[in-house]
Amino acid sequence: MDKIKYFFECLIPITACDIKCHYCYVVQRDNRKMRMADMKYSPDYIGKALCQKRLGGIAYFSLCGAGETMMQKELPELMFALLKEGHYVNVTTNGTVTKAFKRIAEIIPAELLRHVQFSFSLHLIELKRLGMVEKFFDNVKFVHSLGCSFLIQVNLCDEYEPLFAEIKQLCLDNVGALPQLAATRDELNLSNDIRLFTHHTKEEYIHNGREFDSPLFDFTMKNFMVKRHEYCYAGKWGGSLNMATGEFRPCYASPITLNLFKDIEKPLKFYSVGHHCRSPFCMNSSHFISFGTIPDYKAPTYFELRNRITKDGWNWINDDMKNVMSQKLYDNHKRDTQYEIFEASCKYYVCLTTSKLKLMIPKSLKKIIKNALHR
Repeated sequence: MDKIKYFFECLIPITACDIKCHYCYVVQRDNRKMRMADMKYSPDYIGKALCQKRLGGIAYFSLCGAGETMMQKELPELMFALLKEGHYVNVTTNGTVTKAFKRIAEIIPAELLRHVQFSFSLHLIELKRLGMVEKFFDNVKFVHSLGCSFLIQVNLCDEYEPLFAEIKQLCLDNVGALPQLAATRDELNLSNDIRLFTHHTKEEYIHNGREFDSPLFDFTMKNFMVKRHEYCYAGKWGGSLNMATGEFRPCYASPITLNLFKDIEKPLKFYSVGHHCRSPFCMNSSHFISFGTIPDYKAPTYFELRNRITKDGWNWINDDMKNVMSQKLYDNHKRDTQYEIFEASCKYYVCLTTSKLKLMIPKSLKKIIKNALHR
């Protein structure tokens, strides 16, 4: 049985997308530049950089674009490179780029496709406007026919409330179960008082979401704006990785950075976040916490939050993926020793001090220093 040692939440910084949802965080931040990601390294090179031997085990990679992930032309080859190394892959998609699904079917062997999950975001308002509802569900059925796992999720926002009945019926008719729900944040509020993208109160928002009986939504809302104080192994057992540049962070707010792609002959040294989380709450609790980065938090599994059993009795997630998605990272690792806890704390404070100093240096002086170092 494959044991998962790492979870990587991976950004592909593409801002191009073939639909335009008003609640999308890229649209909210006015960053929809319609550009492909500038991938600094080839898929084969990335596969070698992230091989099992270098990482120290099998990883689960969740790939998501800042635009539509499947529009990045290297994506099928990147997936294949990771799968060949024995890893497991999730891809978040709006489900409309049919040619990319066909390309994946062409180049990835059937036995490896069983190690793939597609997280389909159902953006019904845009799909109806563009006449792509049927295309969306055809692509869901296509990847299922290949042996891939899938889930369908809907971003809960006020505009979907009149469409609840239609959303439910579409999903029941096409995939045999209700969709999971994802909470939507107000990305323009830059304070630590992060808010939901809704005119409702938090209580009203949760009440509306419960109509879908979604474990994913319930867990997300349980952790929304709840500061975690337990010892966290994000950083040591995985973290946030930019697939275009190789930049790795233990979590989104960490000052620690490490490039996993620059020198692939160099051994990797990961550090736990520990008690030094700088986020007001775990921004991706349904990923990191459910996979077990906080051993003292007894959460549902990644599988339990995402799977649905259909009216015909089959699972959205196949047995291969169920095996890895039902594991906890803390069962597959040793805990940090007192020395490792001390070492991680020292690393955190050094990186925090360095990042603060960098902010204090004017851009003109940074340029002078950079030029001097490269002479």
